[in-house]
Amino acid sequence: MFSKDVYVKRRKELASKVKSGILLFLGNSEAGTNYIGNTYRFRQDSSFLYFFGLDEPDLAAVIDVESGEEIIFGNDVTIDDIIWMGPQPLMTEKATLVGVDKVKAASDLGSYIANAKNLGRIVHFLPPYRYHNQIKLFSLLGVDFNRQRELASDQLIKGVVSLREIKDSYEIAEMDKAADIGYAMHYTAMRMAKPGMIEQELVGLMEGIAISNGHMPSFPIILSQNGETLHNHTHHQTLTDGRLLVIDAGAETNMHYASDFTRTIPSGGKFTQKQKDIYNIVSAANDLATALVKPGITYTSVHLAAARVLAQGLINLGLMKGNVDDAVAAGAHALFMPHGLGHQMGLDVHDMEDLGENFVGYDEVHKRATQFGLKSLRMGKTLRPGHVITNEPGCYFIPALIEKWKREGINNDFINFSKLEDYYTFGGIRIEDDILVTENGARLLGRNRLPNTPEAVEAEMSRL
Repeated sequence: MFSKDVYVKRRKELASKVKSGILLFLGNSEAGTNYIGNTYRFRQDSSFLYFFGLDEPDLAAVIDVESGEEIIFGNDVTIDDIIWMGPQPLMTEKATLVGVDKVKAASDLGSYIANAKNLGRIVHFLPPYRYHNQIKLFSLLGVDFNRQRELASDQLIKGVVSLREIKDSYEIAEMDKAADIGYAMHYTAMRMAKPGMIEQELVGLMEGIAISNGHMPSFPIILSQNGETLHNHTHHQTLTDGRLLVIDAGAETNMHYASDFTRTIPSGGKFTQKQKDIYNIVSAANDLATALVKPGITYTSVHLAAARVLAQGLINLGLMKGNVDDAVAAGAHALFMPHGLGHQMGLDVHDMEDLGENFVGYDEVHKRATQFGLKSLRMGKTLRPGHVITNEPGCYFIPALIEKWKREGINNDFINFSKLEDYYTFGGIRIEDDILVTENGARLLGRNRLPNTPEAVEAEMSRL
C-alpha cells in the first residue's frame, strides 16, 4: 500500500466534497467458485482500496463528514484462522497503516448505521456490483435490491470520481509497472504464435506472465481469430495461416492498477496486402489520436478525428463513398467501428464504471450521444492532466451488422455494400495504447510501445 498520508489526504478531500452525512464503504468478500471453501482469487473493491488501502475480505468503513470520525469495521483472526493462514496483524495495527484510529467489530456496523438513521443522518453509499454487498445494503438500510443503483448517492459518486480520475505520481508509477507487464504479455504472444497452436495456449502464456509479475490479468483476456466479435473470450480455435488474431489484454499490479493493450497480428506471421491496407488505416487513426491528446480538449473530438481517418481510409479503398465529413456526421463509419475510442483506466481497467459510465465519462457540460457507435464512447468529456485513457480505434467486418444495414438501407449514401462481400471472412483489427494526459500534452504509459505497423509486427513475430 501507499504511505498512510496518501489515504488520509484522500479521505479528507472526499469529505470536503460531500459536505454532510455518513460515507459508507463496503469492501468485498470471498466468493466461492464451486463450493464455499474453494474461492475465486480475492479482489478488493477499488474505491475501498483507494480510500482505505486494506486488501483483505470482509471489511467496511465509514467517514462521518461532520465530526471527522473514521472507523474501519473488521474482525481479528481466530485461532482457526491462524492454524490455516498463520499469525496475522491485529485490525488496529492494519488500520494504523492507513491513518485510521478507530476499529470496531464487523458485527457493530449494523448498530452504527441504525443509530445514524435514528438521528436522521444521511448515509451515502456507492452502487454495489456484488450480490454479497447488495444483501448487506438491504440489511443495513432496507434499500430494495432493484433500486440500489438508483438510490446510491450522486454526491458521493461525483466526489469519488473527481478524486480517482486524476492520477497522482504514486498511481502513475504503478500504472507504468502495469504497462510494462502488459507489454511483456503481448511481446510473448507475438513471438510464440505459430500456425497449429490453439488460441488457449497463448492465453495461458499471457496469464502466467501477468500472475508471475503482478496480481492477475486486468480483465479476462480477449484473444481470437474472430476479431469481428469485439469481446471474444472463446479460445478454442487453431491458429491458421492467413487469418488475423486480435489480442486484447493487460495486467494488474499487486497494488491493483491496470493496463490494457490491443494488437492484431497475422496468425501465420505475415499480413496479406488486404490485411495491411486495413491495418495501416487503423494505425493511422491510433497515431493521430495519440498526437491530439492534451488538456483542454474533449475526448469526443479525438474520437471523431480518429473516425474521420478511418472513414477516409475506407473511402480510398472503395468500401465507403461520399464526403468524409458527411459520412462521419451520419455515423456511417460506425458500421466498421461500432465502439468508442476509449475509456478511463486506473484501479479498474474500465475505471469506476461500477459507479456509472455517465458519471465517469461525461458531466453536466458533456452529455452522451445517442447515435449508433458514438453512444458507445465511454469517455467524452474534457481531458485534464492526470487522466489516463485508452486509445483503441478498430475496423471490423461484422456480417450480421452489414446485412442489417444493407437490408434496412442505413447509410446507403456512404457504404459500398457490394464491395463488402469480399470482407465477410476478414475478421477485425484493433490497436490500443494507454495514454497519460500531462500538463502540456500526453505520453504513453510504460517503457516501450508495442509494434504499431505491419512491418514491425512481422519483424517481432519472426524473432525466436
